[in-house]
Formats: sequence, structure tokens, C-alpha cells
Amino acid sequence: MFQQWGIDQGGWVQQGITFNADRPADRFNGTVTTNDRDTEYQLNQAWLYLVRPTRTDGCGWDLGGRIDVVYGTDWRYGQSSGLEDRINSANRFYGLVLPQFYAEVAWNDLAVKLGHFATMTSYEVVPSPMNFFYSHSYLMAGYFDPLLVTGFQAEYKWNEQWTLSAGMNNGWLTFEDPQDTYNFLGGVKWSSPGGRTRLSVMVDTGTQAGFTGPHVRTSVYTVLVHQLNEKLTYAGQVTAGRESDGSFIRPGDDAQWYGMEHVLIRRFNPKWSAGIRYEWVCDEDGARIAGIGNLLGTNRGWRGLPGFAGSFHEFSAGVNWRPHPNMVLRPEVRWDWYDGPANPFGQLPFDDKTDTSQFTMAMDLLVTF
Repeated sequence: MFQQWGIDQGGWVQQGITFNADRPADRFNGTVTTNDRDTEYQLNQAWLYLVRPTRTDGCGWDLGGRIDVVYGTDWRYGQSSGLEDRINSANRFYGLVLPQFYAEVAWNDLAVKLGHFATMTSYEVVPSPMNFFYSHSYLMAGYFDPLLVTGFQAEYKWNEQWTLSAGMNNGWLTFEDPQDTYNFLGGVKWSSPGGRTRLSVMVDTGTQAGFTGPHVRTSVYTVLVHQLNEKLTYAGQVTAGRESDGSFIRPGDDAQWYGMEHVLIRRFNPKWSAGIRYEWVCDEDGARIAGIGNLLGTNRGWRGLPGFAGSFHEFSAGVNWRPHPNMVLRPEVRWDWYDGPANPFGQLPFDDKTDTSQFTMAMDLLVTF
């Protein structure tokens, strides 16, 4: 029935487990997301979607849209103020989240989304099948990335290489904004002839609800993906941000954060591939990485303030095994370490607030349908 209307349907189930060498008493894996529980099975994403892509081939009108519904432990990282916090209890590990529901109007080479949608500003994204690793980078996990917004976003395909993007929204993970403020998200995307190299530069700016109150926050996201040869792909990201009067440790000062990520993936055959990832991020003022699994607020069911004003590093190595085209097993090892002082309460980010480093082994199983 859906196919005759041009509607595609599908989904996936992602589930995994993580082992922390420290065996933390609180069973949280420090600042790691979204596999944030030690020695505990997690159904991260049970995801269903309906989508009707717009197709104009550069000429004429078309209407489309998308709806996504997700149940699992990842709901805590995609909860938007004024939406899921009215559906779910604040302290539950499992819940329901609606990461996307939007209409899309296309005219010639212009397409406009209107509703609630993922920003796709980082190399790693919310939908699990689009990522190589089970665990997420700091740059993507909501500490530095908007993840989900509510508003409109327009994309104009200038030519085969260049795409322009611009839109307005209510802000990071915000469905209803009591401040009635607006946020701009826009930039450019470039693809080389043949598609071996892709570059994206996006800017996000506007008044956001931070740890010190609503202030103007501006972030820039630069992502480069380059296929070195038929087997080897490199991806890199640089992110920098600033929030006026947003410093948690120096009240009244601006908060600054920045970081970079490097990923190298080697494809051996259709079933096996291996990858490594190194990342360094610096949260100078404890304004973003502010607790175990914390993103923006205190109602998401895990620890909140105060923040960690220092640098975080992580190195991950893993493999992807695809015994079936619709199934992938993703084991990985990861080392995280923190270079900075304890927070104002004397807490450190790992091993139940007592350590500056952490080693984890994790594995998830992803089945698409």
C-alpha cells in the first residue's frame, strides 16, 4: 500500500553490551555515549521509519516527508524539551523518542524541510547504521552537536558539486522554546567530481539554554571525507564553539570549546572492515562536558553539574563483520583519558568520579529490515 504512494518503510534493532575495566560502582562509563552502562545489556535503538523522498530531478514540484519512532536507551540522548519529556519519566533508562517528523516541499533544485529533524552536522550521526563504531565521539554525542532541532531547513543544489543550506529552528534539542528565541543553521556542502571527496562547513548560532542560563551560542562544524583508494577511507572533523557568559567555572566569562576527530576505515571485503578513531576535545570552561552522560539539562536521568574544564582524548579501534547484508556485528576497544582538574566538587569524569582514564570493550549487533 505504501509503495504505490512512493513511501518507503523500514528500520533496525541495535543492541549491545560494554565492559569497563574499572568496574565503576555506579555502573556508568564516564563521559562515553551512548553505550554508557557497564556490564549491562542495552537495547539502544529499536527504530521504525516511514519516508517519502522528494524527487524532482531539478524540474517541477514534489511533496514528501518522514516519520521516525525509536524505543531504547538512546532516548535519553535525543530527548527534546517540550516533547519527549512530556511522554517519558525523567529517570528511566528506556523510553520513547521521536527523532524526526517533518514535511518536505521540493521545487526544481530547492528542498525545504518543516518540522522536527536531525541536523547531520557531524561525521557521526544519530541513526546507528550510518556509523562505523558502536560508541560515539564527543563531537557528535550532544556535547558539541545540536543533534535534533525543530524548525525549517532549506537546501539548494547549486550544481553537481555545490549545495547551499540555511534554516531557522528553536535550538538544540528544543521542541518548545519558552524564551521564543530562534537559532540559525546553515552552510555549504561540496562533493568532488566522482564523489571521492566530500566537504561540509556548517554554522549554528542563536540563543540556547545552557548551564548558566540562555545565552548566544555559536558553533562551526567542518567535516571532510576522502576515499583514499578503493579500500581505504579517511574522515576528519573540526568543531569550535563559543557561548557568551557561558563559563561555568568563571561566571560572567564567555565559554569556549573546540576539538578534532580523525577516522580511518579499511574495507577488506564485503563482510569485513576495520577502523580506528582518535579524538581530542577541549572544554575550557566546563560548559559542555558537564557530567556523566550529561547533555544540556538536569531532567535526562543521569548526573548533571558541575562540568569538567579540560581536555578529553579517546582512541577507539574496532571491526565490522557482516555475515548477512542486513546484519553487522561491531566489536571495539576504547581508551579515554582526561587532562584537566577535578570539577568544583572534587569529582573526576571516570570510575564513579574518581579517575582520569578509562578502558572499555564493547560490542553491538545491528539488524536492519
